[in-house]
Amino acid sequence: MGLPKIDQPLFEITVPSSGNKVKYRPFTVKEEKILLIAQETGELDQIILAIKQIINNCVTDIDVEKMPIFDLEYLIMHIRGKSVNNEITFTIKDPDTEEEIELSVNIDDMQIKKDPEHTKKIILNDEYYMMMRYPTLNEISALQMNDDVSETESAFRAMISCIDVLVKDDSDEVYNFSEFSASEITEFVEQFTGTTVAALQKFFTTLPQMKYAVPYKDNTGKKKTFNLEGMDTFFT
Repeated sequence: MGLPKIDQPLFEITVPSSGNKVKYRPFTVKEEKILLIAQETGELDQIILAIKQIINNCVTDIDVEKMPIFDLEYLIMHIRGKSVNNEITFTIKDPDTEEEIELSVNIDDMQIKKDPEHTKKIILNDEYYMMMRYPTLNEISALQMNDDVSETESAFRAMISCIDVLVKDDSDEVYNFSEFSASEITEFVEQFTGTTVAALQKFFTTLPQMKYAVPYKDNTGKKKTFNLEGMDTFFT
C-alpha cells in the first residue's frame, strides 16, 4: 500500500490589477527547494523562473506570462505567508551608523500602492488615444538583463512593448498592436510628441507597486524608516 497524499488547504485572494478572486495553496517542500536553489544562484533569470513555477503550481486560473509584475509580487508574498508564516525578519545596515539592525514586517500589512494620478489611457490628440497594459515579469527582466542596449533604447522598447491598443475617439476603430510588425510600430511611435512621451513616462513611474515603510531607531535613538518594495522584500 502506497503512502497517502496530503491535502493542502486552499485560500482565496484578490488579484490587485483585475479585482478577480483566485484560489491558492501554500507551497510544499518541492516548491521550497525550487526557491532555495534559485536564491543560492543569485541569478535574476533563475529567481524569475522559480517565482513563475511556484505561482503556476500554487495558484489556480491564472496566466503567469501575462500578469503584471506587481500582481506576481503580491501573490508570491501571500503564498509565502501561508507556507511559512506572516512575519518576515531580515537585517539591514543603517546608512549612517553602519550598524546592523533586525527588522520584521507582517505580510498582511503589505499592500499594492496605487498612485491617484496613474492612468492607462494616453491621449495622442483630439482624434486618437492609446490604452496601455502593465509590463510583465518577462519584459522587466529582459530590460534589466540586456547590457547590449543603452538605457534610452531600453526605455523606448519598454514603451513599445506595453502599448496595447490605439483607439479612434467616438468610433469603433481599434488598432491592436499585437497585429503589427515591430517596424510598423517603431515608425508609428517615432511620430510621438514630447507631451506624449512625458505621458508614457508618467505611466511607468506611477505604476502600482507593493510598498511598505518599516519604522526603526538607530543606536543614537533617531527615528528612521526602511522602505520595502516588491520582491526585494521576499529575497532580502
